[in-house]
Amino acid sequence: MHQTSPVRPYRPGDEHAVAELILSIQRGEFGMDITAEQQPDLADIPGFYCTGQGNFWVAVDDDGAICGTIALKDIGEGQAALRKMFVRPDRRGSAGTAWDLMETLVSAARASGLATIWLGTTEWFHAAHRFYERYGFAQVDPADLPETFPRMAVDTRFYSLTL
Repeated sequence: MHQTSPVRPYRPGDEHAVAELILSIQRGEFGMDITAEQQPDLADIPGFYCTGQGNFWVAVDDDGAICGTIALKDIGEGQAALRKMFVRPDRRGSAGTAWDLMETLVSAARASGLATIWLGTTEWFHAAHRFYERYGFAQVDPADLPETFPRMAVDTRFYSLTL
């Protein structure tokens, strides 16, 4: 049994901690040359994610610090995109934070009547690939993505989950 990480919806005041966590992983861990300004969704999380059936959640550690993020972007026609799944290194693996975040997102998607969740990731996020596949996501060809899917330039590998 893993240690649980409480997961709650994003709330005003989380902006700085969310951006700091995401950028530290993107830049520090994966060496991506990316800034907060290049990710305008981080500047308006409620406006970008919390519309339609979408939402943004954070996992918090015992001290209340944000240790993980996950977002669901409603892209229409009963479909959504999983975005911004990031977990602090010390909360990965047996800590179960990623699983807690995914359970929250998928439960909310099912409850709101969504049919499919799509996601894009990069070739070098091998642990993420294993996690998504273990959760039940299937790799898909980029040509099969819905037109409304918000494709990022760095994304080279795609998955879907039928609910």
